[in-house]
Amino acid sequence: MEKLTFDVCVIGSGPAGFAAAMRSYDFDKHVCIVEGGHIGGAGIVNGALSSKTMWELSKDFSVANKTDRGYRASGLRPNYHELMRTVKQAAGEKQYQILSQIETFAPKKDSDKSLTLIKGWATFKDRNTLIVKKHDGTEIEITADDFVVATGSTPREHPKIKTDGKRIIHTDHMDKLKSFPKRIMIVGAGIVGCEYATIFANFGQTKVHLLDSQQKVIPFEDEDVSNYVNEKLEEIGVIMHHEASLREVRDEEDHIDVILDHQDGHVVVVPVDIVLIAIGRVPLTHDIGLEEIGATITERGLLKVDNECRVMDHIYAAGDISGNMALVNIAEMEGRFAAKSINHSIRHPLCYDNISTIMFFSPEVSAVGFNEKTCQSKKIPYKAIYYSHALVSRAIAMRATEGFFKIIVSDEEDPVILGMRAAGPQSAAALVFIAPMIHSKQRLSEIMRTVHPHPSISEGIQECLRAFSGKNIFKWKTFPDRIRFWRWAPEA
Repeated sequence: MEKLTFDVCVIGSGPAGFAAAMRSYDFDKHVCIVEGGHIGGAGIVNGALSSKTMWELSKDFSVANKTDRGYRASGLRPNYHELMRTVKQAAGEKQYQILSQIETFAPKKDSDKSLTLIKGWATFKDRNTLIVKKHDGTEIEITADDFVVATGSTPREHPKIKTDGKRIIHTDHMDKLKSFPKRIMIVGAGIVGCEYATIFANFGQTKVHLLDSQQKVIPFEDEDVSNYVNEKLEEIGVIMHHEASLREVRDEEDHIDVILDHQDGHVVVVPVDIVLIAIGRVPLTHDIGLEEIGATITERGLLKVDNECRVMDHIYAAGDISGNMALVNIAEMEGRFAAKSINHSIRHPLCYDNISTIMFFSPEVSAVGFNEKTCQSKKIPYKAIYYSHALVSRAIAMRATEGFFKIIVSDEEDPVILGMRAAGPQSAAALVFIAPMIHSKQRLSEIMRTVHPHPSISEGIQECLRAFSGKNIFKWKTFPDRIRFWRWAPEA
């Protein structure tokens, strides 16, 4: 058996693993990346990049089909096979960027640092050694001073029905569909379920049903944001099934009957062609020997880590496997932090209070910092402003006025920003302005010195912030349905 030795060995090449590997390389380490599946992990294939490519294409198609812009396109018809070819092309571009970088920094004679990729499945032999079974059946023994476990996660199976990759699928099976289904039931109304509902509805070839076990979609958000998302999904034709649970799926000759039990006692049978399970993800902690080396696996299947991403001794973990938010930016942050922890160069602790997220609905919805629910749970007094895109010149020019900015600030004379929710085109770009302000706790009087370009979507942020002191140009008295102000404080 071939035996290799490295300074750092990273298991997994997804967002957490590749970030940990590159930062370890920056710290002058000889680094090995072990990957048994797709290069780039779920951050690229069957995950964020693939689904967002589908969303972008669906959005383009939806815009091209509009008839309120002074032109009318004809002959538009999406082809699912060609769509997936484009998605694979996008994923491949990013994969080959990763491979190009690994080859650029491959071991050379007398090099003081390097990157090595080994394709195969890793299992801990002991705390200092991995056995990697390569795809050709041969094995390699790897020893390293430090290890980073970044094996990611996989779609959660439904407890009542098993996916078959044909009629009953999860998000890893999107490339197995041969065409747009005529009817689809999406089980799960979290971010992923709502995103795929948006994608299929945008293409206009599929009757989309969305099963939501709760009263509202994305229930972790404030009621106004949740209601907005629900309303927009219905506007593009998504049929919502709230407060319902999946009882049974009956496989008929040419379709599937989905039986739904509603909380009020009535039952609905929905005929569909495809059932898409989108009820979250589970960490990949099995079959890599973690229990054998004494690592603690929680009841949720997560790998227990300390505040420095350490599992034990010289073994670290990052990304979905460690149990924080399953987001690419979180995984990258933790992977980079694990590398710093290995190098004993931590200057600031990990902080999850100011994380930006994008939800790819119609339109996209972005979030950073606290929402009202969080403020109230922490008993933080606050003021809030809602400012509609209908008053923002750039949104008017884009004919996209249904979005909004909602900013929450502390309830004091010169407040700090606590959080923002934004919906509409370029909403994610708007977070780039607000996120540093939250992190630095900059006061509103200082923030207001910034002048935004015209016409830009971010002018809506400028006006929203001005409204806290009554200095906004357009006033709520004229537009009470487009500008709203309220405040909250815990009861004394």
